[in-house]
Amino acid sequence: MACWLYEGMLLFGVVFIAGYLFSALTQTRHALDNRHAQQAFLFVVLGIYFTWFWHKGQTLAMKTWHIRVVDRLGRPLTQARAFWRYLLAWVWFLPPLALRTAFDLPALEVVVLWGGWVVVWALLARFHPQRQFWHDVWAGTRLIDTRPAGNAPPGAVSS
Repeated sequence: MACWLYEGMLLFGVVFIAGYLFSALTQTRHALDNRHAQQAFLFVVLGIYFTWFWHKGQTLAMKTWHIRVVDRLGRPLTQARAFWRYLLAWVWFLPPLALRTAFDLPALEVVVLWGGWVVVWALLARFHPQRQFWHDVWAGTRLIDTRPAGNAPPGAVSS
């Protein structure tokens, strides 16, 4: 989860630059103008970012935390499998967003719902025999520890 939080900090820059580029190219003057088009653009940009780096094995945050994503057999991901993992990873966000849309909830309630959902979704990994997140199970991927054998904590899965 620490890697996930670090990834979020790095994505701030990616989203900022992509949003600035979108606003400049579309001459958007107000934040709510072209909102849905900008959201779709950012969805594509994030998809390219994650698909590219997961296909290579690691994002910058994953390198920092010595985590690599591989397929079930330990091989690097194809771009198709990396993209599939990206789509399935939206399970971290979609249920609270769907509730927001269905019940027209205010932003604060959506943040609380999202925080609760993240905790629930993360805890559900404890029920998997290898303690994998379920979107990884469905995508046919897994996260492995890339630290040298002497530096890995006891019980860690190594590559």
